[in-house]
Amino acid sequence: MNMRTKWPVLPVVAGLSAGLLTGCGSESGGSGGSGSDVVMGMTDDVLATDPASGYDPGSWLLFNNVFQSLLSFPKGGTEPEPEAARECGFTDTQAKVYRCTLRDGLKFSNGDDLTSQDVKFSFDRMMKIDDDAGPAIMFPMLDKVEAPNAKTVVFRLKDSDATFPSKIASGAGSIVNRREYSADGLREDGKAVGSGPYKLESFSKDEAVFTVNENYKGIAETQNDGVTLKLFHGDQAGLKKAILDGQVDVAYRGLAAEDVAEIEADTTGSQEIDVVEGSSAEVQHMVFNMKDPVAGKAGVRKAIAHLLDRDALIKEVYENTATPLYSIIPAGITGHNTAFFDTYGARPSRAKAEAALLEDGITDKVKLTLWSTPTRYGPSTDQEFRAIAKQLNASGLFDATVKSVAYDTYEKDIEAGKYGVYVKGWVPDYPDPDNFTAPFFGEGNVLGNNYTNRTVTGQLIPETAAESDRASTEPQYGELQDIVADQVPIIPIWQAKQYAVVGDSVYGLENCLDASTVFRFWEISKD
Repeated sequence: MNMRTKWPVLPVVAGLSAGLLTGCGSESGGSGGSGSDVVMGMTDDVLATDPASGYDPGSWLLFNNVFQSLLSFPKGGTEPEPEAARECGFTDTQAKVYRCTLRDGLKFSNGDDLTSQDVKFSFDRMMKIDDDAGPAIMFPMLDKVEAPNAKTVVFRLKDSDATFPSKIASGAGSIVNRREYSADGLREDGKAVGSGPYKLESFSKDEAVFTVNENYKGIAETQNDGVTLKLFHGDQAGLKKAILDGQVDVAYRGLAAEDVAEIEADTTGSQEIDVVEGSSAEVQHMVFNMKDPVAGKAGVRKAIAHLLDRDALIKEVYENTATPLYSIIPAGITGHNTAFFDTYGARPSRAKAEAALLEDGITDKVKLTLWSTPTRYGPSTDQEFRAIAKQLNASGLFDATVKSVAYDTYEKDIEAGKYGVYVKGWVPDYPDPDNFTAPFFGEGNVLGNNYTNRTVTGQLIPETAAESDRASTEPQYGELQDIVADQVPIIPIWQAKQYAVVGDSVYGLENCLDASTVFRFWEISKD
């Protein structure tokens, strides 16, 4: 999911070794498991049913269950494995030619055969449409896709990219039926034809109904007969009431932190619901416009880094449903370090903050506006930024205020350079350190904060992208994180935990809440 349009929960690392083929996974059909339907609620909207457009958590939840990708992330795993493909791998040592062979007998939910031509069509279409709210932005390295025969797909890349397998294992790699989709435009009828474990039976403003796809061939084994997804459009109170009243079996994404804490703390047994906690690499950052007359001063940014009390923030605002984040790569992802902890410590220091200001020649109280948007990066964002402003002001070194604006205006104003300090959240597209660095600090980055560093863009990002042994990139990613901590174009604030609240007759949610960002409908069962 992303600072892209997708920002808002989850951790991991992936990548297939160059020159090696990934082996076959087990194969299953689409028969239901327990004979029960599951009703699920979430506050996120599903903004698109066409994978050439959707780039948000709700849409990718739909894509991951209705469409197949060549590869997918196994439950609890961080390295992509074959899904629609029987095997995949780089055929060269430069990680620039990637070949996949499809499984036998693949069909779409409407009975049409799925061939390599559909895979080629899906990627060509996504890149040609290049929708502003779509995932084409993830594939600047893609030169062309070839389908030499019905079972073989070859991706030729302009630049080395060892993370390419992880990218095509995400929702961005969804395969559509070339007979059902236009090559030139988005599908706008609210329907979807894929080859994943589920069919989209119906889709409306408030509800999406999924049934088991009997034509599915892949690694998923469905444990239910279908899922009905209720959409609460940001209404946290409504979602809480629905799970407490038994109107939904699962509440996912959107319960307020205090509600999760309250439910988790209830040991009376009066509520027949449970909280399931999973890992997450969703992160949130404070971003600085490097050309702003105030935030552009290193002393101001470093002073804020010295004053930020993450522990108090997480306790007071998030009821401990997040953890402090001290670097741009979250815990659980290859290469993670604690650069901001090492540089600025965990406890606020007024003396060090004042020294940072004085070193930049700043002796007066710093007047600062922190810009927020109310729900896009979490429903507690405004409250969080007011708490940060309070921390800064308590030092006597700042006069900070908070202003919150609607997301559409917020994004336009950031692009126009109107804000000095603002918030951004990020849900990863794929569990690799590349997805927490290249989008933020590479060419054409999504932060819009006018930050560039030649070592990062010219050396560290290209070097790490070309390395198929992802574990060996830790030194470069360590250097990159240290540079960011020293220059402070952003300050990492927190890393989320991931939660679902479930009825006591519902099982399997622990297999849906891992670092891959994939919520697997097929793992949920209900008595």
